[in-house]
Amino acid sequence: QVQLMESGGNLVQAGGSLRLSCAASLGISTISRMAWYRQAPEIPRELVAALTLGGITNYANSVKGRFTISRDNAKNTVYLQMNSLKPEDTAVYLCAADGPPGVQYWGQGTQVTVSS
Repeated sequence: QVQLMESGGNLVQAGGSLRLSCAASLGISTISRMAWYRQAPEIPRELVAALTLGGITNYANSVKGRFTISRDNAKNTVYLQMNSLKPEDTAVYLCAADGPPGVQYWGQGTQVTVSS
């Protein structure tokens, strides 16, 4: 089982940047897919970005060109670089890791608040 711990959330003005980190308790070099999701009040959880072990990325249309997901296997950490932040990016951001078929591990989340 993998434990995930997010960090880096903060209050930032619109147009600003943040980098989120997701530290894993176990090596991530064998985890096929790592992803960031976000959850805002009264809005369904949304996939923000995903990165496979083979380097394939997938982004929500709303963040394409602004957010970048990356992973450092040596540090067992996944990052989400967020630029040109907008108030609608405000949410709790959660890290997820794919486990055995049908299993996904989740962190507790980190709050990102973007003021206008």
